[in-house]
Amino acid sequence: MSSVQTAVDFSGTPDAPRRNRRRHSISKTRWPVVLGFMSPFIVGFCLFTLYPVVMVFYYSFTNFKQGSLRPVHFVGFQNYLDLLNGPAAQTFGISIQNTLWMVIVLVPVETIWAILLAALINAFKRSANVYRTILYLPAMAPVVAAALSWIVMLNPTGPVNQLLSKLGIEGPLWFGDPAWTKPTLTLMAMWMIGNMMVIFSAAMLDVPRSLYEAAEIDGAGPIRRFFSVTIPNISPVIFFSVITEVIFTFQYFTQAFVIATANKANLQTQTTLGGPSNSLFFFTTGIYQEGLQFFATQTASAMAVVMFLATLVVTAIFVRVSRSMIYYQGEN
Repeated sequence: MSSVQTAVDFSGTPDAPRRNRRRHSISKTRWPVVLGFMSPFIVGFCLFTLYPVVMVFYYSFTNFKQGSLRPVHFVGFQNYLDLLNGPAAQTFGISIQNTLWMVIVLVPVETIWAILLAALINAFKRSANVYRTILYLPAMAPVVAAALSWIVMLNPTGPVNQLLSKLGIEGPLWFGDPAWTKPTLTLMAMWMIGNMMVIFSAAMLDVPRSLYEAAEIDGAGPIRRFFSVTIPNISPVIFFSVITEVIFTFQYFTQAFVIATANKANLQTQTTLGGPSNSLFFFTTGIYQEGLQFFATQTASAMAVVMFLATLVVTAIFVRVSRSMIYYQGEN
């Protein structure tokens, strides 16, 4: 016993200061090493994210115009006032209407459709992985390629309208009719719903089985179990998906731009970037037009700041309103 105690004392007492010095030296060199490994990300973030954001805010309060040799002066909120009363006022209002339409209609439709698909796939126990893979494949298609494919399919003389004509239905001008452009974009988004569907499917599989068994014992049917057990337990995932989709929808651009450009070049249904009657003219389309076509950098910067603030306000409202609607497991 004494030898063991002596060994313990011998190993513990003299080596303790040495261990403390070693830990102190490691802690002194830890942060430089961590910062060294993080330096590529920090430098890239500062150069390609933080600096452009700061300059956009700065340019929105100046008269800076790309390619102009005039000196840059501070003009206050004049660029923001020009969005309401200047040359870009009309298209600015149209872009707000179209973008809000997409946020109000597209986001709920996408979310509900993804939830229903996820629930349907999970109902197929053995072949769920096969169906999940098939429905996820469209999400892997490049956005531009997918948009061009839909343009070909929904051409006035394309395969979809030909099939409808055989059924005795006159197909609409999907991307040529202002009343159909945004609903058609919604259909395209529902086709590319794979990412959200997989997230909801995984969340549903994570719901405790005991809750379904308890609800079944109480006499709840499949529909009642879906709304009383499944939806409350995946509400955090629904909230996350809605927030991210709202942010992405405020930045909706690529599909509309490709379709409008294809119409202008091939279908000859309109002459602007906004599609027929500017029905595809979204917020980001206005930023692109002002900044890269008209080289009005100050106006494009002001529009970008307005979009950022609108996204921030809508996200804050969602977070505030949804506090009483979200159920987190483990909370009382």
